[in-house]
Amino acid sequence: MDDGKRMDVVGFLGPLRRYARALTRDESQAEDLVQDTLVRAYERRGSFRLGGNLRVWLLSILHNTFIDERRRRNAESLRIEQLAEIATAELPADQESRVRFQQIRQAFLYLPDEQRSALHLVAVEGLSYQEAAAALGIPTGTLMSRLGRARAALRAFEAGQGPLQIATGQRPNLRVVGGSHE
Repeated sequence: MDDGKRMDVVGFLGPLRRYARALTRDESQAEDLVQDTLVRAYERRGSFRLGGNLRVWLLSILHNTFIDERRRRNAESLRIEQLAEIATAELPADQESRVRFQQIRQAFLYLPDEQRSALHLVAVEGLSYQEAAAALGIPTGTLMSRLGRARAALRAFEAGQGPLQIATGQRPNLRVVGGSHE
């Protein structure tokens, strides 16, 4: 970057790679996403405010790059989900804990993109709610709502409802309390 605005992004490669893997569900696409993110960050280095949070700025660029790519390749997302299911089904289960981890990982991958992004930034990357909301470009309340839904979906999985309900986006049957039943 500019000599006057030296920004060391090497220390953020780990979080960028982890977040990219959580979004793309594919190692090579995650590496491509990180590279695209760094190129965009370099091209837009003048928009970074001195004293700003470089980590949040980079994660925000990564998130926006992913969303842009997702919009361009909407048809490809179905193929990626199918490959993720095949890959996890073919892994040998050496022990019960490994099987359980794979089940939880699969349930996490079945979460909608918005919920998975929010949960990854807060639970895995350790960002505060405000930092994660800034990285995603959403209000803090929206982030908290997405976290709540993601956690509830994972709790439902733990209660035995399974990842199929999460994958198909089915909502639990709700009953109307009060008011008209028309």
